Amino acid sequence: MSKRDLKKYLAELNKEQLEEQIIELYEKFSPVKVYYNFVFNPKEETLLQECKLKISNEYYPFKKAGRRSKPKMRRSVAQKYIKHFLLLGVDPFVIADVMLYNIEIAQTFSSEHEIKQDLFFKSMFNSFEQAVIFLIANGILNDFKPRIIAIHNETVKQKWYNEPEFNAIIERFEY
Repeated sequence: MSKRDLKKYLAELNKEQLEEQIIELYEKFSPVKVYYNFVFNPKEETLLQECKLKISNEYYPFKKAGRRSKPKMRRSVAQKYIKHFLLLGVDPFVIADVMLYNIEIAQTFSSEHEIKQDLFFKSMFNSFEQAVIFLIANGILNDFKPRIIAIHNETVKQKWYNEPEFNAIIERFEY
């Protein structure tokens, strides 16, 4: 069904029928319920804190029954939150904060532990590039420029092999 056909169909329904359909969608499909719950009660700060906790748990996991859990360092956890926030229409400043926090916590971990997997560094570069593109697209780069520069400086300090790639992105915009 095309969008035009849907509009035509919806125009034929009366208010009660529209309400019934929306209630049915709300009850039947979890994403619809999540969307409406967010729209009518947007607790962005709570979502942000929950998200940051999950991301930090990827690098600094909670101890379980006296034994240490091994860090998983999965970029996908942050990516799922970012995608979810984009779908919900969360404020771009919150999304940008999550994008940069993911890189910052990974760098903190990297400064304390030797990481040998090239994939980690490639993944962090992809996150960095994605964040900068997002910041530019939303016109908020200047608000986050100090954090972007700090992330780049940390790649220099930690001697990441792909630091020149980070530098190339930084050079695209002025300090």
